[in-house]
Amino acid sequence: MAWNLDSDRPIYAQILERIQMQIVAGMYQPGTKIPSVRELAADAGVNPNTMQKALSELERSGLIITLRTSGRVVTEDLEMIKETRNQLAKEQIEDFMKRMEDLGFERKEIIDLLQNDTGGKTE
Repeated sequence: MAWNLDSDRPIYAQILERIQMQIVAGMYQPGTKIPSVRELAADAGVNPNTMQKALSELERSGLIITLRTSGRVVTEDLEMIKETRNQLAKEQIEDFMKRMEDLGFERKEIIDLLQNDTGGKTE
């Protein structure tokens, strides 16, 4: 099943972000093997070279490590995973705040909405 990738941004960057999310969300546990480039490329419906580029970036960041005989594995550095998770969360918050400000909300109004709105749910 192909991943939902859009043409607005580079495909390798979207793949990189998706795998980062999977790592920080625990889909790929620390020390576990990542599927091969060809497997991931086939699953995502992209060229293996594109997938290789994304995995190389993840390797450069330290989130995945290449072992000579075992392929690629997720780092066991829990602090790095936590830092990556926090950074991704901050980016999501910044994007959300920017979109809300584009709608004309002041920062305080946004915070009040988040604190007071239960999304229509009753407690």
